[in-house]
Amino acid sequence: MNDPYSVLGVDPGASDDEIKKAYRELARKYHPDNYQNNPLADLAEEKMKAVNEAYDAIQKQRQGGGSSGQSGSYRPQGGYSAQSSNPTFARIRSVISAGDLAQAERLLNEVSDHSAEWYFLRGTVAYRKGWLDEAMQNYQIACQMDPNNMEYRQALAMMQRGGAGFTPYGYSSDLSDCCTTYLCLRCLCPLDGGLCC
Repeated sequence: MNDPYSVLGVDPGASDDEIKKAYRELARKYHPDNYQNNPLADLAEEKMKAVNEAYDAIQKQRQGGGSSGQSGSYRPQGGYSAQSSNPTFARIRSVISAGDLAQAERLLNEVSDHSAEWYFLRGTVAYRKGWLDEAMQNYQIACQMDPNNMEYRQALAMMQRGGAGFTPYGYSSDLSDCCTTYLCLRCLCPLDGGLCC
């Protein structure tokens, strides 16, 4: 394999967040769904494989005591490329990141190996759909199967606190924050012509 940092287009001294951002951008660019019925599909698949391998190599190096751009920071054990040997999980993570939950669910249903990561990803899809009970159950199973995985444990801990502050795969709650702000402003500033004080 080429230098994994050059594959992702980042400097070896880049922070974990910079590496993750570069990975996400490349994963979106070369995602197989973007190349359906396209003559470049095979090339995109090769690029995606190289990007996944590079990200995986960097994560393993940093977890194994290599240099880290952010010492002491939390790094998900599974990353976005899935530390397992199953490349399907890397694709599912990418699909979840892109917000295509129906596709992620289809891909999960095709996987026969219901490993800890499978349950974690199933929980993440459920969480993103707002099915909090199902998310909690799946996160619990993932943690029981792999109790040392910090990514799974963090997800479960956040769910046990009511889901507050948990944003899997860069999922943003900006919309809910916007709605909450609107409701608060509406209480303070009636829309029936009253003036805000």
